[in-house]
Amino acid sequence: MAGLPWIRFDTDLPDNPKVLALIARRGGQAAAFVYCCGLAYSGRHGTDGFIPAAALPRVHGRRADATALVAVGLWDETDDGWFIHGWDEYQQASSTSEVIRGKKREASRKGNCVRHHGESCGCWKRPADGLRAVR
Repeated sequence: MAGLPWIRFDTDLPDNPKVLALIARRGGQAAAFVYCCGLAYSGRHGTDGFIPAAALPRVHGRRADATALVAVGLWDETDDGWFIHGWDEYQQASSTSEVIRGKKREASRKGNCVRHHGESCGCWKRPADGLRAVR
């Protein structure tokens, strides 16, 4: 998986002034759902808040929903899609996620080596090239 297995979803979202302004608009409830789906899409695909124009149907959105999200300040429009406003402030960057996954993989390799081969083996220190350690 390239992206995040989760996203941070603020419990204050329903009271956010931007969301309240969105809901007050015609079709605003649908656009609010598009916003939530956009958060999930970006987290899942590791786009760091970017929603490409081609992905708008994937987040259950229409052009009118994107226009409404831009109008209230939840999305920022670009030439080829939209950025979720404040993504980098509230969500974990995909590069940080990859570093964490790498550290967990290394710790797992070390734990398995020690468990199955003993403290002195050290095969976990070798590059993980898909080959099994030979003893």
